[in-house]
Amino acid sequence: MLWSALLLPPPDDSAWPTDAALQALALWALQFTPRVAVADEAVVMELAASVRLFGGRHALHQRVQAEGAELGVGRIAWAPNSLAALALARAGMSNGLAGPLGALLDALPMETLSAVRPHRLTLAHIGCRTLGDVRRLPRGGVGRRFGQPLLAALDQIYGRAPEVHQWIEPPERFAQRLELMFRVDDAPALLFGARRLLLSLCGWLAARHSGTTAFTLHWAHDAMRAKSAGEGGCLTVRTAEPTRQIDHLCRLLAEHLARVELLAPVGDLELTADVVQPLEEHSASWLPDEDAGSEALPLVLERIAVRLGPQRVLRPVLCEDHRPEWMCRWQPAGEPLPRKPVPGSDVPQPGFILPAPLKLLVRGDRPYYQGELQLLVGPQRVEGGWWDRDEAQGQIRHVARDYWVAQSVHAGVLWVFQTRLDQSPAWFLHGVFA
Repeated sequence: MLWSALLLPPPDDSAWPTDAALQALALWALQFTPRVAVADEAVVMELAASVRLFGGRHALHQRVQAEGAELGVGRIAWAPNSLAALALARAGMSNGLAGPLGALLDALPMETLSAVRPHRLTLAHIGCRTLGDVRRLPRGGVGRRFGQPLLAALDQIYGRAPEVHQWIEPPERFAQRLELMFRVDDAPALLFGARRLLLSLCGWLAARHSGTTAFTLHWAHDAMRAKSAGEGGCLTVRTAEPTRQIDHLCRLLAEHLARVELLAPVGDLELTADVVQPLEEHSASWLPDEDAGSEALPLVLERIAVRLGPQRVLRPVLCEDHRPEWMCRWQPAGEPLPRKPVPGSDVPQPGFILPAPLKLLVRGDRPYYQGELQLLVGPQRVEGGWWDRDEAQGQIRHVARDYWVAQSVHAGVLWVFQTRLDQSPAWFLHGVFA
């Protein structure tokens, strides 16, 4: 077994971390293992089944230590059971796997075991200073004078009896509050506290095998504020795809906060997950991935769209329309793509389409463009649009055309069409094959 204990530093000299701080740390820890529990002033995790998943014990240790420091974790300890890990963390030791567990525990101060604390004065009067001193006392006398809970705790910490934990269950809805250490006047500075909330959100999402497409950061103004400032404000961040990548969520939030102006100093933050969707997991590759350090294109587009504005970063979306001018539309990159894919065409399609069809010269019913065109493939009949009305110009976008793939001696392979149902049918150039 492999256990880790995470200790939060006390906010002052007389009080240990609050229940809210421990619950926030426990939600973050759920991304590493579902077996997380709160023990006294710490959070303990059973990590034996997670070592291979996170790349080995050393890599897992580094990640827990790095992310835990952002949440205010002061000490981390590793041991074969949770009570031993908690005792080592209280004593300022981190590695409980370096030697025999009994020898390490015997040298610890006896106050590092919670069950000893109610009896520490009595034990000190009879000469006990370490856990080893307490363990060497006669079991019958310890049981009669101090009760069975102390004996049970000694058996558990030394690995002679199993432990019982009440595992943390992730709530159905994520909503977490954080009181800032000082009042914040600048909106971008809220990211420091918001990142701690986002770390807990990502752990909660990992426990539910989900991602978020929308979350809201709420802030409450300080009590000493102008009446016109109001009680607070909020900011909603949306993503095109479900995600729980902490760095991407923080970058998006930072771009939004850069455009926010606070009306009064902020003292409290609250983060809520508005839209949660199942996240499809991808298996890792055994082969080296050259793009492992790069960022996915949708994530880059989302960040640029936040900075420049959603209407300035567009991407094409295919539509179910046979008319080439309306076969594609442009939408903001941050909006989700249609779930139903549009089937492709079986006929050849050009790589480039002109913004507007170019009318061609016709001689003897033969179209010309840099010489006479030789019709190769066709006709492909496209007809429709009687339902589509251009309100700005008051016209119906109805077309009736026969498309051909044509060869030009000087211009290459072209895409041309001949109008139908007109009094004088004409030829037009509409695309060029690359």
